[in-house]
Amino acid sequence: MKLPHQRWSIASPDLTKVNQLVQETGLSSLLAQVIINRGIDTPNLTQVYLNPESQILPSPLDEFPDLFISIDLLKNAIETGEKIAICGDYDADGMTSTALLLRALKHLGADVYYEIPSRMKDGYGINTRIVEGFAQDGVGLILTVDNGIAAYEPIERAIELGLNVIITDHHDLPEKLPPADAILNPKLLPENSPYRGLAGVGVAYILAVTTAQSLGKIQGITTPLLELFTLGTIADLAPLVGVNRRWLKRGLRQLPNSQLPGIQALMQVGGVSEEQKQLKPDDIGFRLGPRINAVGRIGDPQIAIELLTTDDLGIALDRAMQCEQINAKRKAMCEQIELEAIYLVETKPILWQKARVLVIISSQWHHGVIGIVASRLVERYGVPVFIGSYEEDVSKIRGSARGIEEFNVFEALQFCDDLLGKYGGHKAAGGFSLLANNLEIFEQRLSEFAHQSLEPEHLKPLVKIDAQADFQELTPNLYQHIDGLQPWGIGNDFPVFWTPNVKIVEQRIVGKNHLKLVLSQDNNEPLIKAVAWRCGDYFPLSQRLDLAYKLKENSWNGETNIELEIVGMRLPLSSINLKPGMFYYQGKTYTCNFVKNENELRIRNEGGKVLAIKQGQRMGLLGISRETAKQVDVTQPPYYNLIKVAMEFLGIK
Repeated sequence: MKLPHQRWSIASPDLTKVNQLVQETGLSSLLAQVIINRGIDTPNLTQVYLNPESQILPSPLDEFPDLFISIDLLKNAIETGEKIAICGDYDADGMTSTALLLRALKHLGADVYYEIPSRMKDGYGINTRIVEGFAQDGVGLILTVDNGIAAYEPIERAIELGLNVIITDHHDLPEKLPPADAILNPKLLPENSPYRGLAGVGVAYILAVTTAQSLGKIQGITTPLLELFTLGTIADLAPLVGVNRRWLKRGLRQLPNSQLPGIQALMQVGGVSEEQKQLKPDDIGFRLGPRINAVGRIGDPQIAIELLTTDDLGIALDRAMQCEQINAKRKAMCEQIELEAIYLVETKPILWQKARVLVIISSQWHHGVIGIVASRLVERYGVPVFIGSYEEDVSKIRGSARGIEEFNVFEALQFCDDLLGKYGGHKAAGGFSLLANNLEIFEQRLSEFAHQSLEPEHLKPLVKIDAQADFQELTPNLYQHIDGLQPWGIGNDFPVFWTPNVKIVEQRIVGKNHLKLVLSQDNNEPLIKAVAWRCGDYFPLSQRLDLAYKLKENSWNGETNIELEIVGMRLPLSSINLKPGMFYYQGKTYTCNFVKNENELRIRNEGGKVLAIKQGQRMGLLGISRETAKQVDVTQPPYYNLIKVAMEFLGIK
């Protein structure tokens, strides 16, 4: 029988803290576990998490050192009629940032226009050609949004030409910052700053609002700016923590009532109901955001900018329909490239398990969508993916990368620095270019890096689970509490629960290879409906499975029911044939034994690493051999609970 090739990581929070949180908040035990798993484990943190508006925020003027300078530069340009040019980016963050500042600066009376580099001709970010074009057009102040922090030479050229430059960006800092007049980047702030997680649109939002306040013209502009902030932040997959969580909670309530024609039109073509009391991140992540992103990937970004800046509903609907058509084309391209990539992986064959990284290159794949395909391949194979396509000049390759939890994409690209042209990114994703002649050694270098950070057991898609639940606990009331803690998303993942030994009462394939299920636990009521997306290949399922899932609410004909979205499935523990000395813990198998003459407990994982602990000692050894093992504090997670389970398994007290 075939099942998804997955590894499960089941959280094991401190039950004392769980019980304390239940008493303090009145939340269910399940939700208390979820909150503690998010690192919220004190009364103050819990209060802010449950009610983000209660958090006392420092002024952004105190947090961003160059914010005063930036406001003064903008005020001076507005008052003197100096031309301002915005240089944006072609993703959803960059385009919403550009639209936000265009709206704000026009509201403030500025002479402002914009340019977005061509994805195909220019690549990412401001360049010298754009700078020199601005200078010829009589621009006095350049404002970058969602780019610029790594553009040393273009910014240096702008200063040489006598232009002022404000950089607003959120990407990682280079070793040498550009010589701009002002730089606004949350990566320059302390790690604990509530503004640290802002996307590019968040930095633009702060600059726009504080400038409007300084000029006494804030009236009538905050609501549309907040809506654009909400759209761009979620579409860019920014972490939903700190000020992002606080402001998004307001923005998501506001969006169904938006007076912006572009957002009204976008919701209409995206099938988002204006009757909703508030939108959810998924409404933006799966319906609105992709339609904007698609334009930057394979179309003309001007379409999205016009959509988000027009006050004419007719123009907005026309641009929204263009976004819809481009997105349909993008989806078809992604599906085709994904099928071609899977065919290459499985027929060539590509030995990704041996390499611990999947590198896949082909001609005629569109640069604008291969990043999406990389994400899908990561979901399928559970391995870091570097996917590329030859440029028109076949001697060059351009690509995108997506990682897994234990792998740092940007560090991997740095490890290949001497082989690459332009590259950039962060831990989870990146982009790169290289000469085709360097491809073979690039693959070898990436494999070398992957072997330093990944073990064989890491090469499975990871399912992170919050808590075990019984079906009787999966009530509409629990769902309402979960829904009340929106926004869920990046950095604040939607809760995932699991139930062991579930009975599959009914199963059938629907739509494009999805599974529809009816489930029961212990042959008892209630029966619960479920869907497992893109899992038709596993039909028919075994009659009994351990299932991991998210709760969903389904309304039909005036009735509302709880359903499950299956994200993980495995055989029940009772059906796994464990060898002597082998036990099962948090979705993984371990072997253990106790060596009496050395008074030492030894626990071996699936990858061959051994944790060795002598009774009564705080420090243990972890590694493949004693010579290379490192010392670890076994009183700390995850070792403490693992040792406790192993001792119980062996009957040691």
